Order: sequence, then C-alpha cells, then structure tokens
Amino acid sequence: MPNPQTAHRASPIPPPTKHQLALMIWVAVFPTLTVLNLLFGDTLADLPSVLRTFVLATVAVPIVIYGLMPRLRKIRAHVLMRRATG
Repeated sequence: MPNPQTAHRASPIPPPTKHQLALMIWVAVFPTLTVLNLLFGDTLADLPSVLRTFVLATVAVPIVIYGLMPRLRKIRAHVLMRRATG
C-alpha cells in the first residue's frame, strides 16, 4: 500500500521520448568511446578492426548502461521536476 505521506510528492516522470533517449545515449557513448580510445588505442591498434570494436564495445556497454545512463536519467528527472515546479 502506498505511503500517503510520500504519495503527493511522487509525480511520475514519463519515459524519455525517442529523441531524448537518442541524445542521452549519444551523450554517454561518445565520451566513453573517446576516453577508451585514448586509454587503449595504442594497445588495440594492432588488432583487426572487428576485434578492436568488439573489445571497445564489451568495455563501453556496461559503463554506459550501468554507470552513465542511470545518472543521465536522474539528471533528466531533476530537470523535469524543476520545470514542473518553477
């Protein structure tokens, strides 16, 4: 049963639109891949491009999904809440 004291404070945040989600993913993926390439580019340079891409994607996807996207969703929710109250 929902807590009546917190029910009035909890306004549902709608899921991001396709455009918002695309922007959030780009904001997370581009810097992640840039940093990974700067850190590991020399080490991975001798690998075939498909294997290099596989390694980068294997490292980047968990960083983006578990590290950056939750933070971006919180930032988005904060922005939406501020717009709704101000």
